[in-house]
Amino acid sequence: MAIVNEPMVLDAPVRGRSLWRDAWARLRRNRAAVTSAIVLLVVALASIFGPMVWPHPYDRVYPQYVRAPASLEPYPGAERIVPEFEQALARGRVEVLSAEVTDRGVRAEIRSDREIDPRIVRYVERNDLFSNARLTQTAADGRSAILEADVARVRFIAGTDANGRDLFARILVAIRISLTIGLLATFVALLIGVTYGATAGFLGGRIDNVMMRVVDILYSLPFIFFVILLVVFFGRNFVLMFIAVGAIEWLDMARIVRGQTLSLKRREFVQAAEALGVSNRAIVFRHIIPNTLGPVVVYMTLLVPRVILLESFLSFLGLGVQEPLTSLGVLISEGARNIQGARWLLLYPSIALALILFSLNFIGDGLRDALDPKDR
Repeated sequence: MAIVNEPMVLDAPVRGRSLWRDAWARLRRNRAAVTSAIVLLVVALASIFGPMVWPHPYDRVYPQYVRAPASLEPYPGAERIVPEFEQALARGRVEVLSAEVTDRGVRAEIRSDREIDPRIVRYVERNDLFSNARLTQTAADGRSAILEADVARVRFIAGTDANGRDLFARILVAIRISLTIGLLATFVALLIGVTYGATAGFLGGRIDNVMMRVVDILYSLPFIFFVILLVVFFGRNFVLMFIAVGAIEWLDMARIVRGQTLSLKRREFVQAAEALGVSNRAIVFRHIIPNTLGPVVVYMTLLVPRVILLESFLSFLGLGVQEPLTSLGVLISEGARNIQGARWLLLYPSIALALILFSLNFIGDGLRDALDPKDR
């Protein structure tokens, strides 16, 4: 019998998973983080596209609706429309038999001892509340008729502020401004702080001492001094100014990363990379920084609300966001001043800020767990 030698079939090599792929798989299993990311994404998209489709511009003033409470019912209400309509008709010396609010406006049945003059509609149109007043269903003798007028009714689901501007439209714009400020400043702080801290911690020795003494000197300088200089150099452009603010907020980030680097550079994988001749730059960016992302991400999620609160302080001093633009910090500050008679001015911006902060915290916890190498 002939023996046939069959070729050995080798199994296909198993593809390994990188740190990022493994972290993404674990992050998707964290329901709180995923839900928070979806909520934050919806809020961000609403702040970007919401003002484009919302019927009230954020800077439009409604002088007749100053501090109007939040309501799902349209303004003005029937309790205001009917009395003002009857008062306007009373100037025309006609008797109002009945008046009611319709879908388009208001309708009244009127009667007079003499023939009704069609010019009576002018008394109605003198009131800014009514428009397109017209006589319909006039009787044969001309002494009774139906008078109708259109009423521009608007809805303020979150009420209006002290100037008569729609609060919900201003909250949408405020979320956009606050998130932009927080993310810009955090990105700059992350870029500078992580690179600076990892370099100082890895090189160590005199270089580390010099670099950290620079950080201590910057810590000792008053923050408001930097803000005044930034306003002088960058003007009132809040984007440029808060990019520069992020360049100051990197100090804490640098210290955190330096502490993590000091403990990591003595680990076996770093020593193995050095033995293989890997350059210091490659070790820092490929081995040190990825293993510090856990605490860095957590601090980053805390830095965003910190910058938002900082922006509120600067706006209060007149150095931040200027009218007609607004931010969550400015809205909350205004709401605190009007809490006695208009609580909704504080309630709704606070809910928006709390929703953003909770989402950022849950996302930060999820990213910390996903990026922690010891939890793999």
